[in-house]
Amino acid sequence: MFEKRVTYYGLDKLKDENGNLIEITDEEALGIINIRYTMGFTAYRKYESTTVATNVSKETMTDVLENSAELKGVNIDKSTIRVYNDSIYFAPIIGYIGKVWEDELEGLQAVNPDYDLTDLVGKIGIEASMETKLQGQKGSQTMYVDSQGRIIEIVDQTAPVAGDDIYLTIDRDLQIGVYHLLEQQLAGIIKDKLVNRDLTEADYKKASNLPIPVKDAYYQLINNNVLDVKAFSAVEASQVEKNIFAKYSNARTDVTSAIRSELMNEEATELIDLPEDMFAYMQYIYSFLVNEGIIQTSKIDQNSEAYKNWKADTISLRDYIYEGIAESWIDTTKLSIESRYSDADQIYEVIIDYVMEDLQNDNAFAKKIYRYLINKQVVTGKELCLALYSQNVLAYDENEVRLLEQNGDEYAFQLIRRKISEMEITPAQLALDPCSASCVITDVNTGEVRALVTYPSYDNNKFSGSVDAEYYNKLNNDLSLPLYNNATQAQKAPGSTFKPIIAVAALEEGVVGQTEQINCIGQYQEISPYLKCWVYPGMHGPLDAEHGIMNSCNVFFAEMGHRFSGAPDGSYDPERGIEIIRKYASMFGLDETSGIEISEKTPQMTTEKPEASSIGQGTNSYSNVQLARYVTAMANRGTVYNLSLLDKRTDSQGSILEDYTPEVRSEINISDSTWTIVQRGMRKVISDGSARKIFSDLEIDIAGKTGTAEEVKNGHKVNHAFFVSFAPYQNPEVAVTVNIPFGYTSTNAATVAKNVYRYYYGYTDLDYILNNHALNVSDVEISD
Repeated sequence: MFEKRVTYYGLDKLKDENGNLIEITDEEALGIINIRYTMGFTAYRKYESTTVATNVSKETMTDVLENSAELKGVNIDKSTIRVYNDSIYFAPIIGYIGKVWEDELEGLQAVNPDYDLTDLVGKIGIEASMETKLQGQKGSQTMYVDSQGRIIEIVDQTAPVAGDDIYLTIDRDLQIGVYHLLEQQLAGIIKDKLVNRDLTEADYKKASNLPIPVKDAYYQLINNNVLDVKAFSAVEASQVEKNIFAKYSNARTDVTSAIRSELMNEEATELIDLPEDMFAYMQYIYSFLVNEGIIQTSKIDQNSEAYKNWKADTISLRDYIYEGIAESWIDTTKLSIESRYSDADQIYEVIIDYVMEDLQNDNAFAKKIYRYLINKQVVTGKELCLALYSQNVLAYDENEVRLLEQNGDEYAFQLIRRKISEMEITPAQLALDPCSASCVITDVNTGEVRALVTYPSYDNNKFSGSVDAEYYNKLNNDLSLPLYNNATQAQKAPGSTFKPIIAVAALEEGVVGQTEQINCIGQYQEISPYLKCWVYPGMHGPLDAEHGIMNSCNVFFAEMGHRFSGAPDGSYDPERGIEIIRKYASMFGLDETSGIEISEKTPQMTTEKPEASSIGQGTNSYSNVQLARYVTAMANRGTVYNLSLLDKRTDSQGSILEDYTPEVRSEINISDSTWTIVQRGMRKVISDGSARKIFSDLEIDIAGKTGTAEEVKNGHKVNHAFFVSFAPYQNPEVAVTVNIPFGYTSTNAATVAKNVYRYYYGYTDLDYILNNHALNVSDVEISD
């Protein structure tokens, strides 16, 4: 499509003064297209200018002014740009402005007809949601102009009016401090889990203890573009970079030759019998053919023998493609096949040629080759660490480089751990799990959001007015997903943080008495398969609701879900159980977005398995800000706010036009005794439960609930870490919720919250946080 557009605009025929064709980049072509597109809309309005370049140099400005007689209609104008302070911390909230899109314009003009195609408007965040308040009013001039558009006389003019100012509820220093606390915790986890060995099956038995092989960290230096692999082959490359590139070049030749040989072999090997690297290459080629639309997965008969063999890895890619040709799920129209009557062998050869041609310049495939060069220690950690210094990713240190050169891979391993600890290599750069996190802090008595932090983030100044295409592409290819707001978009099962809601439901529905005890024998046996408590093969014994929360007992809460499902006639009705769970989740605001004035994913209340749903599994799925709304209501005993980021709106002179107050969405009317039991249970999680060792030295009494949600990734179980809380326990003021996707254990989320409370209440300051390194990870394991 882009090539057609380039041809349409004649950009394939641009010539210099000597008549030679000019080659331009895609970015340059897109810029020219945008200018011509805008000029098309203003072709008959000479009083409207079209911007063709911004941030021009003084030399360019001088050239234009000196040649103004020849450059009729070309002017140099001053303009303003929006500058965002503390951008990394606030970009996901504030957003940015950019040129209005045609499909946006109609909606904006319905509100204010003065909008036109040359305007800058809010694209995301508060900039977008408050666009019409921030925009202001345009000035105007009525004038006479000559045939060249030059002004002869101004007969009338109206001065522009500045837009309003929007103040947020966010505490600047809190937002900044929490961002760094999240980063430090993530760095601490990675440093703690990094090992200088390959993993064994035994390592995968417990998700909370899964090590990270240092080879994965080395690979991520290339895979997440921390190192520029193109620079390895540059003339000015260092010797170590040249050595890495030589190893890669040799391997690429060998690998592509081996791939072609395997694909053309009539006795091709079944996938299951291939070496690990060749298996990965074959899977990569299959995915490539799917993405190119050559393999049409929708047409594959999933009951066929070939498909079953493919899923079981007991067929070669060659034989599977031949099956696709025979069964017509290979789309030959996308291939350069001379005759529509070509036989299977001819079609197959064209497919292989197509694949091999792509592999020659496929950067993603190149990274696959590096993956196995690193795995086999052909490219070593020592070399990659030296490359970090060569490319100034790490500030050049002559002594450190000398020690690296003199020592082996164990030294390189210790170096990379130290650089992670000292935050010279960040979790976002490595993009290993975990590399992202979020924290939301609310005023429980007003519903105002004091901090909404997502890590990692980005610099929205690079998008202000016009998008820095190179920077955008870098962000878009960053595996740590810096453009993704983890506080509002990342949705996971809430795990045990959901149990206080179930306790409220059980007490209010009367399925359990306030002092009634449920006997935990280590697993819940009323359903099949049995649902294990985290304490299994141990047991909690008899527990009431308060101590069920304190101990986060799966058996207690599974029994509540089962009792919700008891029909009046004594039969088991799981739909009835789900209905009750959804009823109480809705009461705490989990049936809709939280109210904040930026984009947010819609929550998902559970639809199945009342027993599993009652321990926070099932199909429950919520973002961190949605859990923040729920725990805010839990802290203030029943006021569910539409959370808000807005404090006030003033005119440009500072006069208040609107004082924003979060709306009360609803009130939860339940008995005081229920609130007391549930809040007391949450307090005992901190004072008497498995979290007590983490919080024993915290200066403030808090109440909270930990949570760990399991997910299967790459065939192995991994954990997401949650913590919801409020403080002070006796007279709640603030709620803190933390989410660390792939965060191993809720210990890590709880540790972040502890440090947030210490900072919030003045026991540490911002300078201390900013000068800190990776946090030491607690060896306390919270059970939930």
